[in-house]
Amino acid sequence: MPGLAGKTLFISGASRGIGLAIALRAARDGANIVVIGKTATPHPKLPGTVYTAAAEIEAAGGKALPVAADIRFDDQVNSAVEQAVRRFGGVDILVNNASAIGLTGTLETPMKRFDLMIGINVRGTFLCSKACLPHLAKAQNPHILTLSPPLDMRAKWFAPHTAYTIAKYGMSMCVLGMAEEFRGAAIAVNALWPRTVIATSALQVIPGAHSDQGRKPEIVADAAWHILTRDSRVTTGNFFIDEEVLASEGTTDFSKYAVDPSSSLMPDLFLD
Repeated sequence: MPGLAGKTLFISGASRGIGLAIALRAARDGANIVVIGKTATPHPKLPGTVYTAAAEIEAAGGKALPVAADIRFDDQVNSAVEQAVRRFGGVDILVNNASAIGLTGTLETPMKRFDLMIGINVRGTFLCSKACLPHLAKAQNPHILTLSPPLDMRAKWFAPHTAYTIAKYGMSMCVLGMAEEFRGAAIAVNALWPRTVIATSALQVIPGAHSDQGRKPEIVADAAWHILTRDSRVTTGNFFIDEEVLASEGTTDFSKYAVDPSSSLMPDLFLD
């Protein structure tokens, strides 16, 4: 049987981009995907809704449960988890992908944006983890995978966008703490981050970034698949980089993931 066949994945921010790519990779194995996102009706600037994502997942061979929910709110997350358990019998994997971005300096960051980033990135990650953990504890080979960067407390990562760095590092601190907290329960908790920018709608807010300088979301999805099929008892507490995961599995040519193989790749934030 393929690695994620029959597994139930609860994925935040799964209506587009990296979240959807991870969902589609799992769907090809025959996985069940709980599609969590705020977009229930078409957005004027962003592609996809939870319902269009669900249709793509089922076309790829998986089963989908679309749930329109804002992960900042306890009742919406708890309801989504309850729906997942009723539909699929449990939760095997949580992917904390949903994230808000704002690459502005302190004086240029509105408090509304600060609150949004902290609410979605930190609170949302903590809340989704807290809500799923009782069900993960009953699963075979349970995993939490969070899309956040390695922790590096050098000032250079904070100075250009202190608020955003705090928000993303907050996600990574959830990984650091929960990995050790739940090690004895054999629940794997890991982070994954791309080596280069990824061609998603988030590129719109990165100064100077163009899609042809990035890679397709499938590189992160393939790396996630390898992590999520590893033994949860030993694969925990890691801050993985997509390239390094794939290299460890024998991939040496990453050109197929490039949007434009002839263009120079732009490194992602938080990595030297």
